[in-house]
Amino acid sequence: MSATELPLFPLSAVLLPYGKMPLQIFEQRYLDLIRDCMKSGTGFGVVWLRRGEEVAPKGSRQQLGDLGTLARIVDFDQLPNGLLGVTIEGRERFHLSGTRVAANGLVLGNVVFEPMPEPAALDQAWLSLSEILENLKQHPHVRRMGLEIDFEDAWQVGYTLAQLLPLEESLKYALLNAGDIAALMDQLDLILSDISGEG
Repeated sequence: MSATELPLFPLSAVLLPYGKMPLQIFEQRYLDLIRDCMKSGTGFGVVWLRRGEEVAPKGSRQQLGDLGTLARIVDFDQLPNGLLGVTIEGRERFHLSGTRVAANGLVLGNVVFEPMPEPAALDQAWLSLSEILENLKQHPHVRRMGLEIDFEDAWQVGYTLAQLLPLEESLKYALLNAGDIAALMDQLDLILSDISGEG
């Protein structure tokens, strides 16, 4: 697969495919990025900031994850504090092989996309994960996100659940790196067992 240059938004949070996340935009380089993406109907890359500041002064070092997620803007609004608020949704994963910084300070990444995974049947062993997601979906905060989830597709169940759970970002990044659906769901199951004290 050939590499593509993609504008990046380094975040201290991990965006997963099918996951939704609100962002507050206040830096000019990102206001320009959002405007350009909305005009052209394109997306931008969200990469996990392993080390460094989101609002990084020019010349400072940011350590980025080498796997990221394409973000599409699905909603926007002016927030009560006057800032632009956007809601993004995760799509394809990509591998990041290098970066450069544009004149306006925006980080551009050299990326190779992976296709969205083919739908995978929800195994009986993963039904408890689906039930947890069903319960989470009833929470008022989650209902406001307007999630559309195919509960018969294990990828959508796993990724959406991982996005919603209050997990350490390093765990979410490990889940983003899961090579197949069994690895994703088994890791999630282990994490939830640890949280509930059953592990």
